[in-house]
Amino acid sequence: MDGDLPYEREIPADRWLGSLLAGAVGDALGAPVEFLSIEEIRGRFGEAGATGYEEAYGGRGRITDDTQMTLFTVEAMIRAHLGRRLMFFEQQPASVIQHAYQRWYHTQGTPWHQAGGSYAMEAEPDGWLIRERGLYERRAPGATVLTALKGFAAGADRGTLSHRINDSKGCGAVMRAAPCALWSEDPLDAFVVAAQSGALTHGHPSGYLAAGVLAFLVHRLLDGVSLPAALTEVRGELVTWDDSAETLKSLDDAVDLAERGRPTPELLAKELGGGWVGEEALAIGVCAALVSDTLADGLLLAVNHSGDSDSTGSICGNLLGAVHGTAAIPADWLAELELRDVIERLGRDALVEFSAVNSLEQAGWRERYPAW
Repeated sequence: MDGDLPYEREIPADRWLGSLLAGAVGDALGAPVEFLSIEEIRGRFGEAGATGYEEAYGGRGRITDDTQMTLFTVEAMIRAHLGRRLMFFEQQPASVIQHAYQRWYHTQGTPWHQAGGSYAMEAEPDGWLIRERGLYERRAPGATVLTALKGFAAGADRGTLSHRINDSKGCGAVMRAAPCALWSEDPLDAFVVAAQSGALTHGHPSGYLAAGVLAFLVHRLLDGVSLPAALTEVRGELVTWDDSAETLKSLDDAVDLAERGRPTPELLAKELGGGWVGEEALAIGVCAALVSDTLADGLLLAVNHSGDSDSTGSICGNLLGAVHGTAAIPADWLAELELRDVIERLGRDALVEFSAVNSLEQAGWRERYPAW
């Protein structure tokens, strides 16, 4: 039976698309320097480090697994919300997100009948996103994510907040979490959904709680709240969660460092770490966003350091894009961004689903976004 859920929140289209696009731009800026030390970065590109796109994966402006998985998270939000409106299943969308990540796992070279697990009931995965061949590129995917999805495909139980499938706190959970900001009018719901999505692959609290924080922050920024105010709010939520001390400390360290002025790459590493784990990647992205004069300035600060540059760039982009919108992204960076058309199409479809418009009136909607 068809039905409608009230979703009275009006998502600002330009800032939502800005969050998606700037996240992808930050990812692409960071991709060429991800595994380099700051000394190596300066040796290649000069004292200022990378100041724009450089060659990576055979071209300029190339995205990595961070943006790939973010796109599948957006698709999961659309499909889960549609299923919720049609009253197919429970409110929380973790199973739909798991399905989406198994589809991404398929794009990394595993046949669908092996990658899909319990979702591989059809010969091929469904929906339009999986047919975008540009996503079938292996861009240094995280070992923890691949192992977790391989395990689920082989019959292991889904990871949850109470059933932790490993003790990993790698940044692979937080870097894909921003779209969970769409799920509800309540930012606390967005936090929970993002934490649940993180727990699908990362069982350590600092892995999945960082994901919850990012979704909460993006939610509040889309609502027009300032980043400092949103950080105060999310801290009040985070402190209520078990095992949150490490994530809290990283957030506090990020704010403290930002209050001292623009940090050097060396100081970023000394104070906040390299960003290889969830709470560190979140902290670097937040700090860069807090001290930046412009979106471009923030993204360059977020990627020029000795660490996981594409993930910290992506997180910073998700935040600053939600503040400033698409107009703040340099036009030449947008022009060269890989899969820009796919990102924008998916982002606009999300605006249709999460609005007062009845998406079911859109031609072919349920074929594009099967509700499971």
